[in-house]
Amino acid sequence: MTGFHLAQVNVGRIVAPIDSPELASFVEQLPAVNELAEQSPGFVWRLVDDSGADATMLRPEDTDDLLLINCSVWESVEALRAYVYRSDHLRVLSRRREWFTRMTEPHAVLWWVPAGHRPTVGEAMERLALLRERGEGPEAFTFRDPHPAPASAGR
Repeated sequence: MTGFHLAQVNVGRIVAPIDSPELASFVEQLPAVNELAEQSPGFVWRLVDDSGADATMLRPEDTDDLLLINCSVWESVEALRAYVYRSDHLRVLSRRREWFTRMTEPHAVLWWVPAGHRPTVGEAMERLALLRERGEGPEAFTFRDPHPAPASAGR
């Protein structure tokens, strides 16, 4: 154990406003998907708005009302990968084209944070910008090229 956790952010542009009929089936699945995440091995934290339910009302600065953000912290790349690709989350993920437009630039990034740190929306968007500008590296990467956690101080 290194004293670091894995942060992730993914953004997506929804096809219609969050309270529209086009998004109703997505919105009704959010509580179950969020509960699944919270009960998954290795889950640490997820970004929520003031309601405490989810982050659908939070927006990164300088974006439109159709850009949603999802940010969470996990114990490891393996724990996040298991939740994303080997749990019932995959069933919802497989329907993403119904609710989100295709993005041409990277829309998800991973990075290491000290255990106990909770990323802000601004920090998450900075990491996504770093990935978009410089490509994958130790400070911003994807599942395709995961980087190990930094060595703990004092080792």
